[in-house]
Amino acid sequence: MRCTTYSFPCTADLAKQCQVPLGAIIKPFATVPKNETPLYVVNHGETGPIRCNRCKAYMCPYMQFIDGGRRYQCGFCNCVNEVPTFYFQHLDHMGRRVDLYERPELSLGSYEFEATLDYCKNNKPASPPAYIFMIDVSYANIKSGLVRLVCEELKTLLDNLPREDGAESSTVKVGFVTYNKILHFYNVKSALAQPQMMVVSDTAEMFVPLLDGFLVNFQESRAVINNLLDQIPDMFADTNESETVFAPVIQAGVEALKTAECSGKLFIFHSSIPTAEAPGKLKNRDDKKLINTEKEKTLFQPQKGVYEQLSKDCVSQGCSVDLFLFPSQYVDLATMGDVPTHTGGSIFKYSNFQVEMDGEHFLSDLRKDVEKAIGFDAIMRVRTSTGFRATNFFGAIHMNNTTDVEMAAVDCDKAVTVEFKHDDKLSEETGALMQCALLYTTVSGQRRLRIHNLSLNCSAQLSELYKSCETDALINFFAKSAYRAMLNQPLKTVREILVNQTAHMLACYRKNCSSPSAASQLILPDAMKVFPVYLNSLMKTGPLVGSAELSTDDRAHQRLIATAMGVEDTQLLLYPRLIPLHNMDVASDVVPAPVRCSEERLTDAGMFLLENGRSLFLWLGQACPPELVQRVFNVPSFTHLPADLSSLPVLDNPQSKKLRSIIDSLLDQRPSAMKLLIVKQKDRSEMLFRQHLVEDKGPHGGASYMDFLCYVHCEIRQVLT
Repeated sequence: MRCTTYSFPCTADLAKQCQVPLGAIIKPFATVPKNETPLYVVNHGETGPIRCNRCKAYMCPYMQFIDGGRRYQCGFCNCVNEVPTFYFQHLDHMGRRVDLYERPELSLGSYEFEATLDYCKNNKPASPPAYIFMIDVSYANIKSGLVRLVCEELKTLLDNLPREDGAESSTVKVGFVTYNKILHFYNVKSALAQPQMMVVSDTAEMFVPLLDGFLVNFQESRAVINNLLDQIPDMFADTNESETVFAPVIQAGVEALKTAECSGKLFIFHSSIPTAEAPGKLKNRDDKKLINTEKEKTLFQPQKGVYEQLSKDCVSQGCSVDLFLFPSQYVDLATMGDVPTHTGGSIFKYSNFQVEMDGEHFLSDLRKDVEKAIGFDAIMRVRTSTGFRATNFFGAIHMNNTTDVEMAAVDCDKAVTVEFKHDDKLSEETGALMQCALLYTTVSGQRRLRIHNLSLNCSAQLSELYKSCETDALINFFAKSAYRAMLNQPLKTVREILVNQTAHMLACYRKNCSSPSAASQLILPDAMKVFPVYLNSLMKTGPLVGSAELSTDDRAHQRLIATAMGVEDTQLLLYPRLIPLHNMDVASDVVPAPVRCSEERLTDAGMFLLENGRSLFLWLGQACPPELVQRVFNVPSFTHLPADLSSLPVLDNPQSKKLRSIIDSLLDQRPSAMKLLIVKQKDRSEMLFRQHLVEDKGPHGGASYMDFLCYVHCEIRQVLT
C-alpha cells in the first residue's frame, strides 16, 4: 500500500484548502521480495477469522486487548468485543498479549487467513480455476503464422501453469476453443485416441456442446492436447474466412466455467474488428474530425449493451479475460478492451504483427502472463477508522455497490487506487488506520483472505502533510483520475483541471508553509520537487494530447492499461529511464545511473538505452566509437549498421555481455515484455524515440519542462493574488 501522503490533515477543511488528494494505491497481490518470508497463513479452524462484531474489521495489530485479555477494543470503530475462549491469552505488564510475536495477525502488516465455507459461493468449497485458450483462426492469423506460433508454444508453456508453493504440479485445468465466425470446441479427455471437435454455429444462443472432456488436467491429457495443437494450424491452413465474432467467444468461456462451477481466465488471441453477424458486432467509428472537439470523448467510450452485460456476467462467474490483439487496422479497442478492463484482465497489442519481428516479444508476454501469481473471484474491501472513508476506486475492477471492489481475477501487477474523504475529524493521537481485506480463490482452489494494514499520522499542520507527500503515488492518482475524466469532459478541460489543482496545491504550500521570499521565486515542497515534470509528462501522453497523428486504438490502449497500474509502473511510464552505455564499467554489476530525459543529454559519440516499462530503445549517435559498435553489433562502424536491425547479436566480449545483462535485468523487473528497437541518430525511426524525451517539447504537442514550470509558476501567482 502506498499513499499520496503519510500524514492526513485532521479536518475536511484543511484537506479542501491544500487540494492534495488523499489516496492509497493498493497492490493486493504484490510480489513478495526474494529476501522476505512469504505471507503467513493463519488458520482458526471452524470458527474462521476473528473480526469486530460491529465494523467487521479483521483481527490486526490495531486491536487493543483489555480486561486482562478477555476483551478487545476495535481500533477502527472502538467497539468492545469478547475474545473467543480458544483465542484467549494473558497480557504482560505493558498490556500486550504474551503471544504477540507468535501470531502474524497481531504483529505483522500483511498476512492471510484460511476462509471457511461461509466465505464461499453457495457455501460450497471452491474448485481450482481453469485457463481457456481461445484462438482466432481467421485468414489473417493463419497467414501471419500466429496460430502455429501459439500452438507450438502452448505445448511447453502449459507445464508452467501457476501452482501453490511446494506443490508438485498445477491443479489449474485447461480447455481449447478455435473460432472465426463460428466456434469450435475440443474434447481432449485423456482416454481419447484423437481430440474431437464440436462446432457451434449459432452465435446468438451460445452454449458449450460438451460437459466432460472440455476442461482437463494438462498432465493427464498431454498426449491428446499435443495432438490437437499439432492439428489446429493444418486444419485451418486453407481458410479464407476473414470475418470474426468476439462477444460470443467470451460468452462461451463464461458458460464453460459456469458449467464446471469454477473461476478462471480466458486467453483470447484475436486480430480484427468483429464484423460477423452476431451479438457484439462492431463497426468502424474512428473519426479524426472529433479530435479536440466536445465529442472526442465518444471515441474512448465503449459501445454500450452487449459488452457491459458481458463484464457483469464475467465478474459474477470469476472469469477474467486477457486479450492478445494483432490488428492491422482499427479494431475499436475502447470497446474490445472493456471486458478485460473490468475483470482484472490485461490487454496486449501487437500492431502489424510479423512472426520474425514480433514473435519473441509476444511469446515473452504470453509466458509471463500464464505463469504469474494470481488469485480468482476476488472481492476487496477497504475499511478505515472513524473520521474518514474510501469514496472512489480506480482499477481493473467492477463495482456493484459503493464499497465492494470486485475483481474476476487479481494478479501481481494489478493495483487499485482508492480515494478517501473525511466524514468527521481525525485526531493527532490516534492517527488514521486502513485495512484492505481481499477474499479470493487460490490457484489450487482454496478460499483465502489476504489482509494488508496501514496506519498514518494525522496533523492539524499543513506543513506535515506536504513533508510526507509522495510524488510517485500522487502522479498515479492524477493519471487515473484524468484518464477517467476524459470520458466525460473535453481534453482541454481535463488538462486545465490538472494544472489548476497543481497550482492550488503548490500555492497553498507557499502561502502556509514556506518561509517568505520574493514573488518571482518558484517555491516547491521538498517532497514535490519533481511533481511538475511528471505532471507535464502526463499531459503529453497519447490519451491526453489530442493529436490526429496518433491512432485512436493506441490512445485507448494506453488509457486502459494505465487504469490498473501500480505506482512504480506509472512513474516509469511517465518518466523513462535514459541510461548512458558508452562509458559503462564492464567490470561492475551495477546498471549505470540514468540521466535526465532530454535531448541535451544525448551526445553524438554516445550510446543510450531508454525504457519506460512498455518500450525499449537503444539509441546510437553518429559518432559512436567504431570499436564499441564492433563489440556490440559485430560490424565495423555506425555506417555499416543495417536499417532494420531488431536484435543484439550474442558476442563473447565484456561490452556485449554487460549490455545484454542490463537489458535482461530490466526485462526481468517489468510486468510486460518489451521489444528492443535500435535507433540510429537522424534516422526515420528516431521520431518514435524522441517522443519519450519527456523534458523536451512534445512532437505531438505539449510544452517542454522549462516552459511548463513557467506556466505553473504564473498560475500559482494568480491563485495567490
